[in-house]
Amino acid sequence: MKDLLLASFESMGITLTPFMTTSIILALIFVISVIIHLVLHHLIKVLAAAAAKTRQQWDDVFFKHKLFHHLALTLQGVILYVQARIWLEPGSHALPVIEVLTHLWILLYSLLSLFSLLNTLQELAFNSPSLKQLPLRGIFQSIKLAASLVVLILAIALLIGKSPLILFSGLGAMTAVLLLVFKDPLLGLVAGIQLSANKMLSVGDWLEMPKYGADGDVIDISLTTVKVRNWDNTITTIPSYALIADSFKNWRGMSESGGRRIKRSVLIDATSVHFLSDEDINRLRKAQLLSHYIEDKLAEIEKYNRENNIDPSSPVNGRRLTNLGTFRAYLTAYLRSNKHLHTGMTQMVRQLDPGPTGIPLEIYAFSNNTAWVIYEGIQADIFDHVFAVLPEFGLRVFQNPTGQDMHLFSQNLQN
Repeated sequence: MKDLLLASFESMGITLTPFMTTSIILALIFVISVIIHLVLHHLIKVLAAAAAKTRQQWDDVFFKHKLFHHLALTLQGVILYVQARIWLEPGSHALPVIEVLTHLWILLYSLLSLFSLLNTLQELAFNSPSLKQLPLRGIFQSIKLAASLVVLILAIALLIGKSPLILFSGLGAMTAVLLLVFKDPLLGLVAGIQLSANKMLSVGDWLEMPKYGADGDVIDISLTTVKVRNWDNTITTIPSYALIADSFKNWRGMSESGGRRIKRSVLIDATSVHFLSDEDINRLRKAQLLSHYIEDKLAEIEKYNRENNIDPSSPVNGRRLTNLGTFRAYLTAYLRSNKHLHTGMTQMVRQLDPGPTGIPLEIYAFSNNTAWVIYEGIQADIFDHVFAVLPEFGLRVFQNPTGQDMHLFSQNLQN
């Protein structure tokens, strides 16, 4: 091809000097490269337009991150290198320069192609429910960092004309410096692998880490940091290795279980606890949730007192129904009948140790909806009912005296 081109000039009576020959060949290489560039990028535009018309979203991601654009530029560097080897003589001064430049060009756009591919895979994984939970960003950032170092070493080797093996062998002496400079990325890489392998944390999890003021959803896991959007919409950034070195609470198990715990106490004034009178029993019999309990309990108590010859004239003898015990039984039945509570998880009403603030009566149950707003509504509805029904059992809620209490007390003294 080259000989035919030179012969055509000689047939026209044009004598070419070596400089003119090299200039013509370089111009020809440039023109061919421009034509190839225009053809490849026009083809990419056609493919991008066709992908935009399809209903699938995954094909648009490849063009969004310019993967084919960078691959085309890499291919152009390869074609330019091949042209230079074909058209130029081995002893030409321009050939080594073009070879070095094309090698640098290929290294650069190969690296950018790798970055585009990783960005594309990361976005595709983020849009996939099964892969969304994997901390791929940290892993991909580690690959990018390692690839950048390799390309940098290869580029330096090309420029100084030495084998890259010499530079790689020299890295051993720089290990200490590299460990110091890249301490956080290396620790983050190890932490990311551990978090991923042990499934300790993923994007979308509710993370609570008081040491760093983090309490909210994980929105990003990178090579060196984990970002948490707190419930007040502030962003907390935590070093990745801190999640391995320190403890944190992941609420994913609660979300996956389908039940969120309700664990709250109502404080009962101890002076309001007493035995139920016959009038109280007759009134509470009308409560549908208590009717079976009262009948069964009265029969049990009567049998016990009869078998043990209990004298019923004194309240301290034998067994009797109390308003607090009956109220506890009522709440137990109320929780079982509540359609917003998880029936497959623990439900109980228990009495805690009494103290200066009264007798804590704790409700322990799980809602069947883990969404925060709905969960708070379910919990509030339960305790609204608890406070409203307490007087029916002759019980009072304990609370410290308020200004209104003191005002009423002073009025009573004046009267």
